[in-house]
Amino acid sequence: MNPTSTSSGALFLADNLALDFINSEYGVGDLRHDCLTDDQSVASWLKMAGLLPESAAPKVPRGLLDEARKLRDCSRALVNAAMKGVSVDLTLINQMLEAGRPVSRLEWDGEAQEFRVGVHQRDRSPASLLWPVADSLVSLVTSEKFEFVRQCEAHDCILLFHDLSKSHRRRWCSMSTCGNRMKVAAFRSRQKPE
Repeated sequence: MNPTSTSSGALFLADNLALDFINSEYGVGDLRHDCLTDDQSVASWLKMAGLLPESAAPKVPRGLLDEARKLRDCSRALVNAAMKGVSVDLTLINQMLEAGRPVSRLEWDGEAQEFRVGVHQRDRSPASLLWPVADSLVSLVTSEKFEFVRQCEAHDCILLFHDLSKSHRRRWCSMSTCGNRMKVAAFRSRQKPE
């Protein structure tokens, strides 16, 4: 799998929106990179994830960074708890789901000449913008395929991914980064004279 990296350093390699959001903070060892540094960077991440139109230049709501970081921390805790089969505080996730829930409206599609259900953001609040991430998280942790959520096996990597490979034997967030590093390290350790 080739990771998708953007100019902001955002990685999209987890095969899941919620995991990619959690992975917006990453690093090796003590070196950490946070893609979410201000309200605008959160809006940029949402655009890269396809949750905001690229062409639109919406007014970014104040407090988006604070809400995004809270959601990310809560999401990481929830995924880790689900991986261990233990309980965790769900208050923030449930608040985000309620406050940001989109509005459904019956609409006429003139081009197709039929009625359809249109789903629209409730407003431009942080909760509305982040709702798709919270919804993706809920779908992930309640899915039959949650068992295939993994943490990268590189000893110093914190990234998570959803192993949707046919054999479910994926070990690293990315073969081109951690996979190669770990294989080189294993090779070198085998080559050392005893």
